[in-house]
Amino acid sequence: MPKVDTKAIDRDEIFRYIINGVAATAIHFTILTINIKVFEFSSAGVANFVAAIFGITASFVGSRYFVYRDHSGSLYSHAIKFVILYGMIALLHGAILYIWTDIYHYAYEIGFLLATMLQILLSYIGNKVLVFK
Repeated sequence: MPKVDTKAIDRDEIFRYIINGVAATAIHFTILTINIKVFEFSSAGVANFVAAIFGITASFVGSRYFVYRDHSGSLYSHAIKFVILYGMIALLHGAILYIWTDIYHYAYEIGFLLATMLQILLSYIGNKVLVFK
């Protein structure tokens, strides 16, 4: 039976990642809902882009100081890599929501959930391999 590298599977880190992700997603979804229902944004894609800025900021702070505790690199280095990674993910997330809601007229809540599931996978891998290595 092959040995499992316990450094590769850090259960505490995954647990912290989930907590951080839930908090950042709650912030993102709350701002998205406020943008659509209170500020009456006409585009779910644009409303989502604005909300993503808040969610991404919360995610960075939590990732750097809570999730990936054993990292090397400066705050500036991490911030640049994180912004590039999350910028790409935010564009993908916004595009999915735009297509789902603005083009096909499906419920934005479901589109948000689908886009977020993809975001979770991409952000964990990207942060682990590229940003906080």
